[in-house]
Amino acid sequence: MNIEIEDVKYDERGLVPAIVQDARTGEVLTLAYMNAESLRRTLAEGETWFWSRSRGELWHKGATSGNTQRVLEVRLDCDGDALVLLVEPAGPACHTGARSCFHNEVQGPRSKVQGQEAEVSSFKPQASSLKPQVSGPIDLGATLERLYALILNRREERPEGSYTTYLFDEGLDKILKKVGEEAAETIIAAKNEDAGLLVNEASDLIYHLVVLLVERGVTLADVRAELERRGGKQKKA
Repeated sequence: MNIEIEDVKYDERGLVPAIVQDARTGEVLTLAYMNAESLRRTLAEGETWFWSRSRGELWHKGATSGNTQRVLEVRLDCDGDALVLLVEPAGPACHTGARSCFHNEVQGPRSKVQGQEAEVSSFKPQASSLKPQVSGPIDLGATLERLYALILNRREERPEGSYTTYLFDEGLDKILKKVGEEAAETIIAAKNEDAGLLVNEASDLIYHLVVLLVERGVTLADVRAELERRGGKQKKA
């Protein structure tokens, strides 16, 4: 059934979700949003245009990276409020460099965040406020030392059901991939106004970075010595 662009039903923000799918393999590459103008440009130019909800502007996929998506077909669902775009991608769809944005595997009933919270429950602050009431200085170093010791124990004991065990079992490449993903997510969070989101993503990044240090046999003392060496250079300068 052929439909017209006027048949698309947008939400209260004037947006419609658009699932981008590789026309050759059927792989789902990303989920983005379109407004009437980005859909019109997509159909007119034959390459994907979307509406950025975070930046509040139109964006042409691949305009700066070169990773464009040539549109072969646009389909509207039966309710008229969701689109599927069949494309020929000229490169990765994800900002992390992954072919698809859907490259994070959910591990059973425990999500990554749930697994990490279970791992660090012994030193995780109970208060959710970003401005905790403390009577003295916050000793981040002691917290990192407890985290390092816990992760080192997980590497040696490999308890079943532990997210940290899963990372060590998968090996260095998996750990490096997670560090890269968390670094990218921290950057994205920093572009938003939600400080809590940045705190969460920064904590994820630090956790995975400590896992990497343990895997490579680098201690916190090694890192501290290097930081102190650099600080000494700055004082001399």
